[in-house]
Amino acid sequence: MSDAEELTVVHLIRHGEVDNPDGVLYGRLPGYHLSELGRQMADRVAEHLAGHDIASVVASPLERAQETATPIAKAHGLQIAVDERLIEADNVFQGKTFGVGDGALKRPSNWKYLANPFKPSWGEPYIDQVVRMMAALGAARDAARGREAVCVSHQLPIWVVRSFAERRRLWHDPRKRQCTLASLTSFTFRGDKIVAVGYSEPAIDLVPAHLRAGAKPKGGAKGFGA
Repeated sequence: MSDAEELTVVHLIRHGEVDNPDGVLYGRLPGYHLSELGRQMADRVAEHLAGHDIASVVASPLERAQETATPIAKAHGLQIAVDERLIEADNVFQGKTFGVGDGALKRPSNWKYLANPFKPSWGEPYIDQVVRMMAALGAARDAARGREAVCVSHQLPIWVVRSFAERRRLWHDPRKRQCTLASLTSFTFRGDKIVAVGYSEPAIDLVPAHLRAGAKPKGGAKGFGA
């Protein structure tokens, strides 16, 4: 098989549940680790990928991503590489509570950040997320030619790059993202070209019902990252 015909799969994995009792938008803040349930989710993903030909494991530098990647890397005898391009989207509401019913939308100080949901005005532009995530996907593909690679990242960047690959608009209703905790969004490359995008949820039975795709938010910071 020529290099142009060679198939490579890159799995973009969203991290597991985070210990966040105060319900803040943790964004890129350090110190947010997986909960006990989140560690169970990470183990489940590692079990799911145990029979796969994983050649590389890469993760966002944030603790929750590193901890999700750990059992996967261990199962395949690999070291975790860090790629800053896989990090969560930047957000001006980082460190604050910003969810349904907490009054955030009524605060005049927040209005200027909500002016343009198409960019979006409250954080890193969607197109900038696409550029860095596509570069990270390309690097992972090159490190695992003809095999499979794992990249652990965060919901919003994963959903935005999937939307780009599937030729959908980048702005969207955050309640409709198909990217639940510990899910896999898998990109199949033929040579350098993406030819298929798949999605799977090996830990869905561990995910609380209100956090599953399409569920109604119950407060917290759903929609701005995580």
